[in-house]
Amino acid sequence: MTAKTTPPRASPVRRTAAKRTGVREQAAQTTRDNILRAATKVFARYGYEGGSVEKISLSAKSFDRMIYYYFGSKEGLFIEVLEEMYRRMNDAELKLDLDLEQPVESLKEVIRFVVTYYSKNPEFITLLNTENLHRGKHISKSMRAREYSSPAIAIIRQLLESGVRQGVFRADVSARNVYLLIAATGYFYISNRHTLSAFLGEDLQTPEAMGEWLAFITSTVLRTVMQTP
Repeated sequence: MTAKTTPPRASPVRRTAAKRTGVREQAAQTTRDNILRAATKVFARYGYEGGSVEKISLSAKSFDRMIYYYFGSKEGLFIEVLEEMYRRMNDAELKLDLDLEQPVESLKEVIRFVVTYYSKNPEFITLLNTENLHRGKHISKSMRAREYSSPAIAIIRQLLESGVRQGVFRADVSARNVYLLIAATGYFYISNRHTLSAFLGEDLQTPEAMGEWLAFITSTVLRTVMQTP
């Protein structure tokens, strides 16, 4: 008979050290997340120039040195803020329950998602406006920006291909252009809603106005891609 062996137990000292390490890692992640959230609000309110390290650390209830420790620089932090905004939209988009066999209805759902997301996340629009003022010099340094745009275009490409197979969509329309059409019309409306409301003499932020614009965008996109609009 072979003697039964009992696996060695971790010593109390080792278990305590591991626990302390886990607590420190969690605290570090919490600090980092707090800085990122604070930076998002500060940059959205004051822009890149006005969003100082001091304002961000104060908002995060942290210290300036922690920003440099986790992000390297103010620019590094701003790039991560932009990446995080793109990632959040990408993650939300991937949760859409789309049926490739119903390309028309699914494309409508994509349009509805994009317009609604812009409306519910005005900080995203403000940050993009800020970065465009800087000619995209910060986001161009991102190693992850492109990977966040690929799924959105891929989804539209799959829907267009399905529609072509079913004979309802044109074969000469690119997914890239459809994506830009949806993004441009949704983005422009939300980005310029305040000045347009003053210029047109009506509140473009009411549910009725937003619903009318969504219906118009949907009609425009479908007329572009369908064989017989």
